[in-house]
Amino acid sequence: MATKSLHDISIDGLWNNNPALVQLLGLCPLLAVTGSVVNAMGLGLATMMVLVGSNFSVSLIRNHVPDAVRLPAFVMIIASFVTVAELIMQAFTYELYEVLGIFIPLIVTNCVILGRADSFACKNPLIPSVLDGFMMALGFALVLIVLGAMREVLGQGVIFSDMQLLFGPAAASWKIELIKDYPDFLFAILPPGAFMAMGILIALKNVIDDQLKQRAEAQQAPTESGSKRVRVTGKIS
Repeated sequence: MATKSLHDISIDGLWNNNPALVQLLGLCPLLAVTGSVVNAMGLGLATMMVLVGSNFSVSLIRNHVPDAVRLPAFVMIIASFVTVAELIMQAFTYELYEVLGIFIPLIVTNCVILGRADSFACKNPLIPSVLDGFMMALGFALVLIVLGAMREVLGQGVIFSDMQLLFGPAAASWKIELIKDYPDFLFAILPPGAFMAMGILIALKNVIDDQLKQRAEAQQAPTESGSKRVRVTGKIS
């Protein structure tokens, strides 16, 4: 199959085929742990590591794995990288690992990762596959972070709280209190608030896409319709 250009791969992952906003994959962890920015960043970085690593490995072995065992092989590769991510988080960000809980091991079942391995990495060379994994993971992580920021601000009136869980004690001062004595808005913190915020993000993307489409159509040069008058000079015999 023809390989996409690196530019198209990047745009697909970030916008046109964003796994969270367009494909609507991985919604379970996306809605469950995005109560704050630090939770979203932790899950986003873990997912990025697994997705890039699995795409890299699947692309390497794509010509050596028979179709009969292709999916089990992909799952084993993904599970191996998830185990590595778990061990790294346990070693360096144990408190954040405990907060994220079961959703780190459940990366194995994330449809984004298995989907990219089966639909792209097993059919394309190494560099496009790695870039596809990175950009898809980056698009997914950005949605996580934006959603986490929305819920943290609406739910608690602060942003960047508990960043020391990911970046160490020096990040404890990163917390910004936007509204003093803010009464916690429980709806935004709980999963129903995540559904509402996700719906707003999807609607906003659709509005932007419509505006971009209309602008592109307006920039196209108008074509003249109908027949043109032909001037004939000289004597016709």
